[in-house]
Amino acid sequence: MEEQENPQVLDIVQIQKILPHRYPMLLVDRVLDYCPGEYAIARKNLTMNESFFQGHFPGNPVMPGVLITEALAQTGAIALLTMPEFKGKTAYFGGIKQVRFRKMVTPGDTLRLEVQLDKLRGNAGIGKARALVDGQVACNGELTFAIQ
Repeated sequence: MEEQENPQVLDIVQIQKILPHRYPMLLVDRVLDYCPGEYAIARKNLTMNESFFQGHFPGNPVMPGVLITEALAQTGAIALLTMPEFKGKTAYFGGIKQVRFRKMVTPGDTLRLEVQLDKLRGNAGIGKARALVDGQVACNGELTFAIQ
């Protein structure tokens, strides 16, 4: 997924106006580009100070796959919740399909989170998602969302 020539960027304050998540569950630091109802590209910077690194795994810190998937879901939620009809709503996981973890994510990495919405019907959507580190796919799969 390529960024547009004039990307729409969101900082953390703007993200918090869209997503209800807060520390320690807010897993998107910056939105690099998005188009409401179509896609979002975001970033998560990882440091050893992340709470999950303290116990997963001590001496060999690795970001849990479930949290990588959650970061992707939050990125997809931004693509949905920036649509005027969904402003102020909450996006929930509806399902996860064919998610594969291909690379370990560790302190010092920057996750590039990409979600392309494929289908949107009523208050539900399906998106293709992938997380990359240094251009290499760390995780990819399909996410289903429901808006309430």
